[in-house]
Amino acid sequence: MNKPILVSASILCADFSCLKEEIRRCENAGVDMLHVDVMDGHFVPNITTGPLLVSAIRPLTRLPLESHLMIEHPGDYIDEFCRAGTDIVSIHAECYGPLKEGCRDYGQYPKEVSSVDPALALADIRKIKAHGKKVHMVISPGTPLCIDALLDDLDGVLIMSVNPGFPKQKFMPEVLPKVTRLRSCFKGDIAIDGGINDKTAPAAVKAGVNILATASYFFGAPDQREAVRLLKSLSTG
Repeated sequence: MNKPILVSASILCADFSCLKEEIRRCENAGVDMLHVDVMDGHFVPNITTGPLLVSAIRPLTRLPLESHLMIEHPGDYIDEFCRAGTDIVSIHAECYGPLKEGCRDYGQYPKEVSSVDPALALADIRKIKAHGKKVHMVISPGTPLCIDALLDDLDGVLIMSVNPGFPKQKFMPEVLPKVTRLRSCFKGDIAIDGGINDKTAPAAVKAGVNILATASYFFGAPDQREAVRLLKSLSTG
């Protein structure tokens, strides 16, 4: 399937002291959407932002906003994020199945599952869609591709290529077989997030990814427009 490559700038690596200017740079560089990482200190060991940041960003740009909910109980906050102006809500598969041994308690990371309960996940998927928003399911590196029963209800799947929680981690190529298998049976968007740069993106795109989420690579680039141009020049064909 030949899909155009889209670039999603993760603002986790932006300078929050001048976020309006950083967003303008994203627009000028040609990024296609903004990725907002939401962490609660429970599902992942870090704490970042919430719906207030999404509502603050919304008037500043027409770019689509994706809220990546790395939080324990996403269903409790879906309405808030949708009302704040997000366009895509990304929820983790690990919130909808029994956690593996060794990551069930507070402070044990990364959270991983072997299976999900489709009924639990569908309840939140439908809640998101009731707001007229798109929904992506996120799969962490240690979780297998266990969402076949949900694919018809999803707009996209986000494959994590690092363990969620912190920026500037090293890309994990061992997740790429999941992308290849997913692309063989899923026509929607497939995104990848974690360690994406000019060296790692080609393999991800070859595997079937069409949305590249980039944080430190984009915000640290001496020429952000050229960084985006390079990523978009990759082909899924």
